[in-house]
Amino acid sequence: MNNSGEIVLPCSVLDDTLSFFIEKIGFRLESIFPADEPREAVIIGFGLRLRLKKNGAGVPGVIHLYREYSETMSDDETVLVAPNGTQIKMIKSDPSIVIPKGNQSLTVSRLNEGSVWKPGRAGMEYRDLVPDRQGERFIGSHIRILDAGPVPDYVHYHNVRFQMIYCYKGWAKVVYEDQGHPFLFNSGDCVLQPSGMRHKVLENSSGFEVIEISCPAEHLTLVDHDLKLPTKTIRKDRVFKGQRFIHHKAKGSPWSSWRTNDFECRDTGISLATDGLASVKVIRLRTVDTKVSFNHSVEFHFIFLLSGLMKISCERHQSYSMSTGDSIVIPSKMGHSLSECSNDLEFLEVIFPSK
Repeated sequence: MNNSGEIVLPCSVLDDTLSFFIEKIGFRLESIFPADEPREAVIIGFGLRLRLKKNGAGVPGVIHLYREYSETMSDDETVLVAPNGTQIKMIKSDPSIVIPKGNQSLTVSRLNEGSVWKPGRAGMEYRDLVPDRQGERFIGSHIRILDAGPVPDYVHYHNVRFQMIYCYKGWAKVVYEDQGHPFLFNSGDCVLQPSGMRHKVLENSSGFEVIEISCPAEHLTLVDHDLKLPTKTIRKDRVFKGQRFIHHKAKGSPWSSWRTNDFECRDTGISLATDGLASVKVIRLRTVDTKVSFNHSVEFHFIFLLSGLMKISCERHQSYSMSTGDSIVIPSKMGHSLSECSNDLEFLEVIFPSK
């Protein structure tokens, strides 16, 4: 006998409940018992097997059904209640990504002994870099795995507008859909993970740390139990929902002038791969004893200090002495200046330009 299961739903009037699930929802009858005065009926649909039991014990419960459309339901019928009290919530099978309107604010996060690290998936620890989430529009995370070895990860993907990961310390072996064999993701490297692209972390060094920026702040991570990585096909120029995968390698990448000649930058290529949605660069000091001022029209502006010291002064706010591991989000059109930079200053900058 094959392994199987079913959900038992109680009902006081079997006929009405059975008719509702068949005619209104789209289930089909598999069995009914007994024939002369039915007390139980088994129906199947949407990958579910339900046993409707007259005067049975238990609660009616809630059922989520994922579907693209219904010929028997109007568009505004998203929550229905069966005669037995069971709630049926109709959910789009491929929901669009909801981007909250957001609320920009000046946010500073410090790395110190009191920093809170929370357990996440696959043995990872997370430190929140954008605690207010900018109105749930963006999330920034400092992620670490302390011990070396295999990672208890699985083939998965994210339903996101944007997601990038910068390798801050150590290395990891990772594999991505249609990108060939697993490769090393080394310190200073950066990847753009387009929405829907399957991937998996295989193993990591001790003290492995990354910086991750995603939009929206809350998004689905979905598991793919069927796809095996690496895939047989290699399509490195494949477009996933309007974006291309980027694996920017720090080693050998050129440095060029930034907004001012006092600094130089290493461009990850993410702006081109996202059609201008976001720019991700690593910036380092070129001239000692410099002070530069900026004022940007942006959707999001994030800075994380990879090394060194820097003072960031924001108009109508205090000055912030930033050190390695600190980060800041600067709202749109807020004038700010960078000064008192140490010789070893290097920082990661993520900008979403205003559209």
